[in-house]
Amino acid sequence: MNRRFALKALAGTGLAATIAACAPMMSQEPSIAGVLSSNDQFSTLVAAADAADLVGTLDGDGPFTVFAPTNAAFEKLPEGTVEELLQPENRDQLAAVLTYHVVPGVVTSDQLIGERLSATTVQGGDLHIDATGEAVHVNDARVTQADISASNGVIHRIDTVLLPE
Repeated sequence: MNRRFALKALAGTGLAATIAACAPMMSQEPSIAGVLSSNDQFSTLVAAADAADLVGTLDGDGPFTVFAPTNAAFEKLPEGTVEELLQPENRDQLAAVLTYHVVPGVVTSDQLIGERLSATTVQGGDLHIDATGEAVHVNDARVTQADISASNGVIHRIDTVLLPE
């Protein structure tokens, strides 16, 4: 009887340890790539990141701040632009456009309120951020939803695709 009790106790302890070890992973937020992939309004951005081989970066450690254009933002580009950028021979140009939307570190809306500043992107260019008015603007884009949290940074939804100068 002591042997059965010992086996049950050991099994119970092992199960409890397994559940405890998995609990933090189960409750962890998705990465930036995971958040974007789970939202249909970013499907064009996700397809572009995949074509530019940047999904792994957006899944990486970060932290990053991503100014994420919606599908509607991509539709504002001249006809054929997205299709042209998605061609394999234009991968470098596509990567430059996409990395122009990414700033190293985490920049939340409460850090921007009332500020007018520049931020250097992963691509190397500068974004001009103006949060002095009613809305936050990044270059010519308007932030339509701020502070979408991810495990490796933050996402700000924007209404216009940012193009490097």
